[in-house]
Amino acid sequence: MAAPKKSVVKEAEQEKGSEAPLEFTKEQELAALRDMLLIRRFEEKAGQLYGMGAIGGFCHLYIGQEAVVVGMQMALKKGDQVITGYRDHGHMLACGMDAKGVMAELTGRRGGYSKGKGGSMHIFSKAENFYGGHGIVGAQVSLGTGLAFANHYRSNDSVSVTYFGDGAANQGQVYESFNMAELWKLPVVYVIENNRYAMGTSVTRSSAQTDFSKRGVSFNIPGEQVDGMDVRAVKAAGDNAIAWCRAGKGPYILEMQTYRYRGHSMSDPAKYRTREEVEKVRHDQDPIEQVRNRLLAAKVGEDELKAIDAHAREIVNAAADFAQHDPEPETSELYTDVYR
Repeated sequence: MAAPKKSVVKEAEQEKGSEAPLEFTKEQELAALRDMLLIRRFEEKAGQLYGMGAIGGFCHLYIGQEAVVVGMQMALKKGDQVITGYRDHGHMLACGMDAKGVMAELTGRRGGYSKGKGGSMHIFSKAENFYGGHGIVGAQVSLGTGLAFANHYRSNDSVSVTYFGDGAANQGQVYESFNMAELWKLPVVYVIENNRYAMGTSVTRSSAQTDFSKRGVSFNIPGEQVDGMDVRAVKAAGDNAIAWCRAGKGPYILEMQTYRYRGHSMSDPAKYRTREEVEKVRHDQDPIEQVRNRLLAAKVGEDELKAIDAHAREIVNAAADFAQHDPEPETSELYTDVYR
């Protein structure tokens, strides 16, 4: 009688090893702090500009979730692709996109990455392997799987990192993508950014299975829950998942347990949770403060940390100034980049 087939999920669990976060070097801690501070200061400024009317349409801020994309980006190499939904500004900055071009897109200016035509929710940069920015909930999961198929077809050793949220995790196309990815052993890491409230409904009220790392079990896709507020834990999990994909073992799911401090979008008053809950997370788990405290414990001076923050603010202020004075696109731009 043939031996029973070994479970891919169990194999992944055996390879994971310790769940403890990696110990960062001082240089890694400083790099993480720089990247996360840039994202936070950028998002704070974007919120201000939205309130002033300089940014129109929708605007979804990433404040509180910075460790997820920064930690994952530390695990990637050149050629790997990133794709996400519409809470996307942090992902762009982490990928190396210029803050001026991102902010100019938010304000609808010609210097924006999508020439001012995409706005906050639809920004791309092929040069930085960032494939959006997508406004349709869950749509990026199918596209990210397609990127992984292209990598598999070309045998180029690249991995597609496909981000989506706890709300999007209930979309049907997500599971069609899971099935295809495992069937063809595609190199894709599905990063579920579980910020607990989707568009305003708690996961306990909207999801029958609230352990999102298990969402791939019926497809034999391994998954792992990660402290998405600790950049070191994210990096450790990212290293593991990326290595799994590069080894040709197929897709991997990472559930990042994180938290957004602001509402779903700028128009959301977030009355579905208490102010005390938000403040407790800020006080106990803030991803930037965790790094800052570790650096202070390692005898990095307060002045050096303040200088890093000041530099982030300088970059963001310059981006905001550029985005408010850059010309708007010509009317003729309405007819370019249109598929018929």
